[in-house]
Amino acid sequence: MKMTYRILIFFGTIVFLGSCKKEEANPTPTPIPTESSPKLVFKFVFDPTQARLNNFGQPATILAGNAAQSPSFNKISQHYIELAGDFDMLGGGEVLYVGDTTYAGGQHAINHSASVMTGNDEVFFSKSLSEIAAGSYKWLRVSLAYQNYDITFKYDNEIASGTATGTLASFIGYRTYIENYLINGVSRTPSVSTGGVGNHSQGYWGFQTTVLGSTIFLDGQAPEGATTVPNPFTTSPIPAGSCVVTGQFVNNSQSQSPLVITGNETEDIVITVSLSTNNSFEWHEVNIDGYYQPDAGETVVDMGIRGMIPIKE
Repeated sequence: MKMTYRILIFFGTIVFLGSCKKEEANPTPTPIPTESSPKLVFKFVFDPTQARLNNFGQPATILAGNAAQSPSFNKISQHYIELAGDFDMLGGGEVLYVGDTTYAGGQHAINHSASVMTGNDEVFFSKSLSEIAAGSYKWLRVSLAYQNYDITFKYDNEIASGTATGTLASFIGYRTYIENYLINGVSRTPSVSTGGVGNHSQGYWGFQTTVLGSTIFLDGQAPEGATTVPNPFTTSPIPAGSCVVTGQFVNNSQSQSPLVITGNETEDIVITVSLSTNNSFEWHEVNIDGYYQPDAGETVVDMGIRGMIPIKE
């Protein structure tokens, strides 16, 4: 199957031209190979102090009427990884990974049950350098699919000390087939009001907490198109709703420096993919106090990562 066709399936309605690489249409996700040859290794770190960017990779403020906080990340998963040069449109670079997908919900969707979860400073993918085309790559593209993090919220506005911590499961991929998912070890199923078991659009979320000894579960859907997906690579647009975050490779001094693969490497190349979690959880306020308060009708509007910097170690 041509790369063009595989990317077409991946994004549903996006048409790409020009690539003739043959790969599996839906490869089984095996993020960490066991071969002993030198590898290209990626690991995530979450940084609440990193610049907060908008969809175009420019500094962003919190929208009027909204509030935001920097969540404490537990896990994240990715669905797509690509290396690209300055003239590579999406799918035209070196595609390293495409996660498991399914038609169980009707339309093509990410299969959440097969997603690989990764924590802070953990390896999320590696591949033998001998299997990657030699070249100079300026950009990294990663399609993020799922986030699990803790947030501070407020309950019962009559309680002066009414702040607590809850855990939020956030689905930010282009479309996800969900049967169930775990929050703090508890299996949750999407509520009937959000569509139940099946495909869910970008922005579905579930929230669980314990208040006064009782476990509370809520879920909902962020507005269509509201999830921030930073892409500073302005000559290569990203399809709406895809959550393909783009970042330019830098060295340890934060200077722009392309990733060069020669094919003659004798050691692993390790890339730290720093994700900005700077006020990445944003909601519309009813009570103007800077606390997320779902029982007051405050609604989630944006859960997108606020920037990505791939750093060569």
